[in-house]
Amino acid sequence: MAKKQVYDASSIQVLEGLEAVRRRPGMYIGSTSRKGLNHLIYEIVDNAVDEHLAGYCDHINVTLEKDGSCTVEDNGRGIPVGMHEKGVPAERLVYTTLHAGGKFDNDAYKTSGGLHGVGSSVVNALSTYLDVKVKRDGAIHHDHYARGVPDLDLVKGLLPVVGKTKETGTIVNFLPDPEIFEVTRFSATEVRSRLHETAYLNPGLTIHFADLRGDEPKENTYHEPEGIVGYVREMNKSSECLTEPIYFKGHDEGIQVEVALQYVNEFHENVLGYCNNIYNADGGTHLTGFKTAFTTVMNSYARTIGVLKDKDANFTGPDIRNGMTAVISVKHPDPRFEGQTKTKLDNPDASRVVAKIVSEEAPHYFDRNLDALKAVLSCAEKSAKIRKAEEKTRTNMLSKQKYSFDTNGKLANCISRDASKCEIFIVEGDSAGGSAKTARDRNYQAILPIRGKILNVEKASIDKVLANAEIKTMITSFGCGFSEGYGNDFDITKLRYDKIIIMADADVDGAHIGTLLLTLFYRYMPELISEGHVYIAMPPLYKVMPAKGEGEYLYDDKALERYRKKHKNSKFTLQRYKGLGEMDPEQLWETTLNPETRMLRRIEIGDARLSSDITEILMGTDVPPRKEFIYEHARDAELDV
Repeated sequence: MAKKQVYDASSIQVLEGLEAVRRRPGMYIGSTSRKGLNHLIYEIVDNAVDEHLAGYCDHINVTLEKDGSCTVEDNGRGIPVGMHEKGVPAERLVYTTLHAGGKFDNDAYKTSGGLHGVGSSVVNALSTYLDVKVKRDGAIHHDHYARGVPDLDLVKGLLPVVGKTKETGTIVNFLPDPEIFEVTRFSATEVRSRLHETAYLNPGLTIHFADLRGDEPKENTYHEPEGIVGYVREMNKSSECLTEPIYFKGHDEGIQVEVALQYVNEFHENVLGYCNNIYNADGGTHLTGFKTAFTTVMNSYARTIGVLKDKDANFTGPDIRNGMTAVISVKHPDPRFEGQTKTKLDNPDASRVVAKIVSEEAPHYFDRNLDALKAVLSCAEKSAKIRKAEEKTRTNMLSKQKYSFDTNGKLANCISRDASKCEIFIVEGDSAGGSAKTARDRNYQAILPIRGKILNVEKASIDKVLANAEIKTMITSFGCGFSEGYGNDFDITKLRYDKIIIMADADVDGAHIGTLLLTLFYRYMPELISEGHVYIAMPPLYKVMPAKGEGEYLYDDKALERYRKKHKNSKFTLQRYKGLGEMDPEQLWETTLNPETRMLRRIEIGDARLSSDITEILMGTDVPPRKEFIYEHARDAELDV
């Protein structure tokens, strides 16, 4: 009989200080993966950028140190160091107390990326150590923390002074805590991308980045006087541009709005939203306002100049945005975001103000630039025609396939039709597919075998993508449709499986198959990833069978190394799995299919612009950038030996 659990007053815990952050770091930085690790840098940088927005900082230095730590230095006013009414120096309050900071008082910061007063203290809590030097009032003040706890004695209640200076600013050096993070090596590529992005959003700011971890230092300086116009130019530098960058701005209700957009001869849209310099990966009300108003303006023009007749339906939003690259940046005095990581803006007034400014300023531009107007409407007209033709083609192709499934040896469907409980495994090869069909729980687990490597959609035209048998089978099986540049009939609510699990061999070929599938999902069904439905199964590489006792599965070479160290004097037999097909159904269930024992890796999209660029580099046709990327990231590779 299970032990009866006690739930009384003693069961209620109060986490003191920063203990809550260390206990549940994902609530504050999203995850403990490299994405969350890099987020620590962004929190400190955002504080420096807020000083720039307030008019007191024009230089920020970010350095990845040899010892794995990061240093962020700005020439702002410096964190206040005087005695706070709480009885501690203000700086110490900022770094040790959640929801403490200068962002709640509009007298200190009119607009700010750091809103909740938790950024600095969270970084402190999740670092092995954090060292602060504040240049203010002619002196250099010093403080130091170990896992969020101050370990420097105050001098007469104030921070110790370690030098004199005429400069002002703050220097923060911190080392991520390996007890918290899965990896502790910052991604220079992702940090550089974020810093460059920040420079585009702040034309008067200069950011210097240095990576000192390699044999030779790598340095970059970012200063972008063109602002978001330069940002749009950069994103379209390798494309055939149909218009010059279009820029307009305005303000209302205390909200400042900037819009830059450009059309290229490619049928996709790339619309990025920012609020107070923070990229909103999941969009929000500012993007809703922009898209709605711009669609209305363009449809009005289309009817005025006769592109659309009375009998014609309006262009859809995706029609009008096909070929568009746009950056929408708002400065809001009191923004509301979904979560501490600020992935989605939630202010209704942002939608209203952006829509108003777009409705007023876009006509002012297009009335004076008729060639640009004709180019935009030409894109929309072409897009609408192709969308309608593709809808007919897709309907004809997909209607021939039934939601029946075992007859052609493809999908072995599950019994349940409750999508919230169902999952589909995409398995390469007949051997592994056969084992998986036998091993699965057929009540809620479906198996979809594919033959070899699917088409690389990054290099293929849309007609070839839709003609590919494996891709057509996946589209039909998932049930939610297909997104592409000519329109969008994708409907995530029709997805038949809560989890789409890529189950490939743990070798180079398996990794390539997984990459091809992820490229397909990212380019043509991105909501599968953004809504958290795509996973990669993690089958074990080894099984060790000791002379005495039970066998144990090991999932990577590091686990094998740990096992060998722990069992130096023991004899054991080692089995190396070269492929899923080598496992019998019982082993496959135990290691890869059973929800109670398996390991899954969920796929996430971090920096959307960087993700798109990297996908193009690694999967596209241009070889030199791919070689450069591989050389730069060779140190981060996990080799299959």
